[in-house]
Amino acid sequence: MSAFAVYTAGRVLVFVGVAALLFATGLRGFVLVLAALLVSLPVSYVVLARPREHFAADVERRLAERRARREDLRSRLRGDDEPAA
Repeated sequence: MSAFAVYTAGRVLVFVGVAALLFATGLRGFVLVLAALLVSLPVSYVVLARPREHFAADVERRLAERRARREDLRSRLRGDDEPAA
């Protein structure tokens, strides 16, 4: 499973869990959603630290690969890799 899917599923589960707890305390409607959002942000920051790091590393790896491919293409278009005669 991709790091993005794991992190996103974790964020959704934290939000739903916090919303369920707040629902049990009597909050309803828009106030429930807003409170669940505000409470779930710091909770997910702490609870999902490791999946967030994996996701960030995956994004950085993909960006590095894209930069390397772009630089390789640019050098081939300039003719830098042609053998010297």
